[in-house]
Amino acid sequence: MGFGINITKAKEIHKDYIRNARKPLLEALDIEFQKAQETSASTTDIVAKKQALRDAPADSGIAAASDEAALKAQWNTSVLGTSPYS
Repeated sequence: MGFGINITKAKEIHKDYIRNARKPLLEALDIEFQKAQETSASTTDIVAKKQALRDAPADSGIAAASDEAALKAQWNTSVLGTSPYS
């Protein structure tokens, strides 16, 4: 009998990785948002990016992942940047 990973625990760790990765991204977007407000520029894209970052830990693909490979595949590089798994 081999030892596998605890997929429930792995999902929580994966979400923590997402939260850690998005923190500096959200901070940078906060600055962009403030600058846009100062110049009366559109904030629509910034708001959408921030929402995508907030939604990332709740991605349905994370809950549906049944093994380690499927879980690692749930890193959205277009939102979060480079995967910690690569």
